[in-house]
Amino acid sequence: MNNPEDSKLLILAQATLARSGSQQAAALRDTTGRTYVAVNVESPSLNLDAFEAVLTVALASGITGIESVVACGSKPSNVASLKDFAPSATIFFINAGGDIATL
Repeated sequence: MNNPEDSKLLILAQATLARSGSQQAAALRDTTGRTYVAVNVESPSLNLDAFEAVLTVALASGITGIESVVACGSKPSNVASLKDFAPSATIFFINAGGDIATL
């Protein structure tokens, strides 16, 4: 993660995870530079991992593209939802030990 803007996404995702007490958090930067954060959603009738949740929030705001997404906590399972919308977006996952993986 060499881009300082991606490092900012990491800070947002980690702060959201800590504040929410959720299992996962994700931060997304769209192609205009706006950022969005979300956590996983678990309820009897709706289950979204953090990638799905942050994409939903961003799409509801009218984004047309994604530059980068960073997730932390437990690994979200649906990377395809992001890649389908923005195949060239960079997608990172940071585990509890601080190891960074590109997805």
